[in-house]
Amino acid sequence: MREVAIVGLGCTKFGEMWDKSFRDLFIEAGLMALEDAGMSGAQVEALYGGNMSSGIFIQQEHVGALIADYSGLISNNVPSTRVEAACASGGLALRSGIIAVASEYHDIVISAGIEKMTDIGAEKAMDALAAAADREWEAAVGATFPGLYAMMARAHMHEFGTTREQLAQVAVKNHYHGSMNPRAQFRNRITIDSVISSPLVADPLRLFDCSPITDGAAAVVLVPAERAREFTDTPIYVKAASQASDTISLHDRRSLTSIDATTVAADRAFKTARLERSNIDVAEVHDCFTIAEIMAIEDLRFFEKGRGGPATLAGDTAIGGKIPINTSGGLKACGHPVGATGIKQAVEIAEQLRGDAGKRQVEGAEIGLTHNVGGTGGTVVVHILAR
Repeated sequence: MREVAIVGLGCTKFGEMWDKSFRDLFIEAGLMALEDAGMSGAQVEALYGGNMSSGIFIQQEHVGALIADYSGLISNNVPSTRVEAACASGGLALRSGIIAVASEYHDIVISAGIEKMTDIGAEKAMDALAAAADREWEAAVGATFPGLYAMMARAHMHEFGTTREQLAQVAVKNHYHGSMNPRAQFRNRITIDSVISSPLVADPLRLFDCSPITDGAAAVVLVPAERAREFTDTPIYVKAASQASDTISLHDRRSLTSIDATTVAADRAFKTARLERSNIDVAEVHDCFTIAEIMAIEDLRFFEKGRGGPATLAGDTAIGGKIPINTSGGLKACGHPVGATGIKQAVEIAEQLRGDAGKRQVEGAEIGLTHNVGGTGGTVVVHILAR
């Protein structure tokens, strides 16, 4: 296996993109990544596109071929593969591209992610997202994702004393980070009081505890590490790309307060990278709900179990803290176009390691981590990237 590097980055603005179609978004992100790498589409040998539910959101399947067609990759008959793992689709598309280059099957690969979610009503969008849970045993009986994560939050509060204020601080911190990110869907700063007083969704989670419905796309260009300097003076090297699975149903889990697939994927990633948790300078984790970030930073073992909430409230996860988490604004403020999120995380970490993150730059960042979750933890993908 050979080492892999990221040499091109592209990410659209996230939000309610009424004036842009599914096709517009993936073309924009792909062109940005190719231009950043200083290469043309003719050099691309394969494409892996993360996408969860285009069949429901835009009534379009066969999106691998669609992306290849409208990206101008058909002249070379470039193989283009749609990758689906619910909200971890983007992370898995990145891992798939890395494997393709590491195995020497391809030399130049684009890994991308896209979702166009706002063209249907909220009720249909929620039904599409519910397909990432167990349709028969959860969604069909009314268990929504806010409801499932609310159960996890209540269990965490009961077992570890996590408070309503600690949950709220996740959203406050991520909105603060997002206010400095020109791509973010929400750039407004909020307070703990505004989170706690926002409309109740599923007790104890309120509206400002939840990530939004979002349109957006992101892409990265992958090449063998030994060729990286042909394309950029600031290559970002892939130190690990790990994936783990768990039961799709929450009721079959060992615990409601941990996502075991996160811990397993992280352990595998750190072993492969030959690094310790203390080596990570910045991380993007899957904060689809505020409790999800608290559980993530504990399951990744950045903090002891039960200490994620107090650490967040103390400022340890903010820029300038012990380990900055979700400098992009996370899913909460930057937005969550589900198929694109895992790739956006990699773009954010790569920009941090390049020193190109502007006002949200983590000083001296050299090693970063991404953590992308499908459903309530049925799939988890963890990447470690280094300057």
